[in-house]
Amino acid sequence: MKLSSLIEKTPLKRFRRKDPVVAVLQLHGVIAPGQGKLRGEQINLANMAMLINDAFETKGLKAVALSINSPGGSPVQSSLIAKRIRQLADEKKIPVYAFAEDVMASGGYWLGLCADEIYADQNSVIGSIGVISAGFGFTGLMEKLGVERRMHAAGDNKAKLDPFSPEKEEDVDWLKKLQAEIHDNFKAFVKERRGERLKKRKDKELFSGDVWTGPRAEDLGLIDGIADLRSFMREKYGDKVKFKLLEGRRSWIQRTLGLGSHSIAAESVGAVIGAARSESEWSRYGL
Repeated sequence: MKLSSLIEKTPLKRFRRKDPVVAVLQLHGVIAPGQGKLRGEQINLANMAMLINDAFETKGLKAVALSINSPGGSPVQSSLIAKRIRQLADEKKIPVYAFAEDVMASGGYWLGLCADEIYADQNSVIGSIGVISAGFGFTGLMEKLGVERRMHAAGDNKAKLDPFSPEKEEDVDWLKKLQAEIHDNFKAFVKERRGERLKKRKDKELFSGDVWTGPRAEDLGLIDGIADLRSFMREKYGDKVKFKLLEGRRSWIQRTLGLGSHSIAAESVGAVIGAARSESEWSRYGL
């Protein structure tokens, strides 16, 4: 009997097709080095590196979805995380989609730029492509309390913008130049990632530090459309798509008290400071 006849008469073995899988990375909170308390973990590469790697190692992976809810923070950590995600996406040929929740602003938008496409809710706050530095001056308070400031430094510029000393014009000029350099890097990344989708908008409008709701951000080309993560993925990969949520592991007491891996006593002061900073970042967007 001919081999071709055998092949035709032999029934083909049917393999059950596995459901597609989408790995979901949550990028929620202020972007900063270290660990934040009371409002959840802060976003930084140290906290996210293992989760990012795990996401791209998921079996049956079809895409990685970024659930972003962040008012921004450290430009360095924003850049490091975005680069790591982009490197793995290109290496493994996996598409990445970003979805904004309440806020995807400043460093939060920087994170979203590493995705191939960006989506948001119609009420999401998008943008804030700028650089900000905020602090306090205590010189008047010190005089009122009769407190004397004593500081000794080697190096003329070692004590720039000291909050307990009068502000110097040359120090402010130095800070503005530093901010301008970081802002230029941010603008370049926006143009690189969004390209023609920016619809030839004027830089003055896009990079003013302003924010917009979802539909306006779409009109400006900052996002690709209005959609939520689950509905979008079900439409793209079918109703049987599976979601794998990547989360860091913490002990019961850490989950209950909202603490990281360090001792409660050692972190109590840092927790209050971190929470105050976090609330300050979020409050700019009315949250």
